[in-house]
Amino acid sequence: MNDLDPALQRVFQTVLDRNPGEAEFHQAVREVLESLNAVVARHPEYVDGSIIERLCEPERQLMFRVPWTDDQGNIHINRGFRVEFNSALGPFKGGLRFHPTVNLGIVKFLGFEQIFKNALTGLPIGGGKGGSDFDPKGRSDAEVMRFCQSLMTELYRHIGEYTDVPAGDIGVGGREIGYLFGQYKRITNRYESGVLTGKGLSYGGSQVRTEATGYGTVIFAREMLATRNQALSGRRVIVSGSGNVAIYAAQKAQQLGAHVVACSDSGGYVVDEDGIDVDLLRQVKDVERGRVADYAARRPKAVHHEGGSVWDVPCEIALPCATQNELDGDAARTLVGNGLLALAEGANMPSTPEAVQVFQEAGILFAPGKAANAGGVATSALEMQQNASRDSWHFDHTEKRLDQIMVDVHQRCAEAADTYGQPGNYVAGANISSFMQVADAMLAHGVI
Repeated sequence: MNDLDPALQRVFQTVLDRNPGEAEFHQAVREVLESLNAVVARHPEYVDGSIIERLCEPERQLMFRVPWTDDQGNIHINRGFRVEFNSALGPFKGGLRFHPTVNLGIVKFLGFEQIFKNALTGLPIGGGKGGSDFDPKGRSDAEVMRFCQSLMTELYRHIGEYTDVPAGDIGVGGREIGYLFGQYKRITNRYESGVLTGKGLSYGGSQVRTEATGYGTVIFAREMLATRNQALSGRRVIVSGSGNVAIYAAQKAQQLGAHVVACSDSGGYVVDEDGIDVDLLRQVKDVERGRVADYAARRPKAVHHEGGSVWDVPCEIALPCATQNELDGDAARTLVGNGLLALAEGANMPSTPEAVQVFQEAGILFAPGKAANAGGVATSALEMQQNASRDSWHFDHTEKRLDQIMVDVHQRCAEAADTYGQPGNYVAGANISSFMQVADAMLAHGVI
């Protein structure tokens, strides 16, 4: 880790003191602060105005109980969370995650990252995040519906199209968004389409939203490779995860001529030298709610590895699309040793600080999640735009908008890195560019 400017070290110590035990949040804050050393030397007003300290403190943190009844009549109690982190650029915007590991620290880390990711899109949205420690895996549709209705019975009073706009994340897909939206509509007696994004196309959703995070990640990788006069075509690619982001990252990589040979889930990983069959993977995961082992059983040359690490599979391009801190220093060294050229994070902070250092020291093109996976929230903002105008756009039009947004995100990161003496450092570029946009808006708003 780099040393922090004394003023930034004081801010970080305050974060540690106020948020004990929240390791992921500490990690996310530290990464941003390290990038700001060069900024505060040129712009002391960001320190003098306590902008950085205020940026690290959420505007609002909500935690509430979510009681629900399973199909056998048993009552369960989960916790619901919503952290409304920063609204300097627009209404709070960020997904809901349903997973047993969700706690306040995880939601704060995700919400903090979301501030910068949303700023990079150039669209008027602030940063927030939420979720619950509810596990939808193995639950019936009726159980998931009852849980979602109970969650929204509390959450509805805190959200709105000009206030806070949730979306999906891990464990929250089209099914969950539909149940949440239905309950919001029922309670409020308003058809406020823009209150949630990731909706179905039949009731206000946007074309390309399902594909956007994975597509955007690969577009960013394409732009990074172009800076070295390289392309994705013909490259060997591995993807971690097998959910929405991983599926569509694999699809876009294949559209650009890459050879995607591996994906994973919590039970292991599969290597398919014929190339991942995205349609079959989507059928297994989205429709049947199965595992990658089920995918492998239907493909003649696919081999399923129970446990182990997908990062042991040799590749030129790596796309981590599963969850935070899934890729550590040892895995990074393995990837580099196997000939890695570039890595773009489809998940939020999937690489540990040690892994990032390994990649950067080896000269690997490395795109942090807040930049590479910004396509999802960008297309959510486009969904909000369509809802506000009572309009809907065709797939091709929306995909072109997404492509241009990701090209612009790459350019902002590259230019900021160059300006502050760190050419090719996309971590620094992403943090600096987005921070300055948010910080200037906060300065303009006064002490609030």
